[in-house]
Amino acid sequence: MLKLCVNTYLVVKVETGYLTDEEKVMACKLAKKAGADFVKTSTGIAGGATVEDVRLMRKTVGKDMGVKAAGGIRTLRQVLAMIEAGANRIGTSAAVAIIEEIAAE
Repeated sequence: MLKLCVNTYLVVKVETGYLTDEEKVMACKLAKKAGADFVKTSTGIAGGATVEDVRLMRKTVGKDMGVKAAGGIRTLRQVLAMIEAGANRIGTSAAVAIIEEIAAE
């Protein structure tokens, strides 16, 4: 018998490129209070993820909530910087190129 296991997460997209730091903190606090599993930096519409935004979001939500960095992440170097800043998920349309960078090392 085949069993299908699907994990469903509530991700709140903050769209950091449109917000001040104070608004980003407020959005993260509201997402956490509402029971979200992750906050996400952006969709890429208003710019991409920044290390500073990931660091701020991680500081705000703490270690028990996820932070997804997304938008404009195209290199292994950027991925590693986002992880170091506190992201535990990465959204990228350049996954193949990033995997190829890892394989080339």
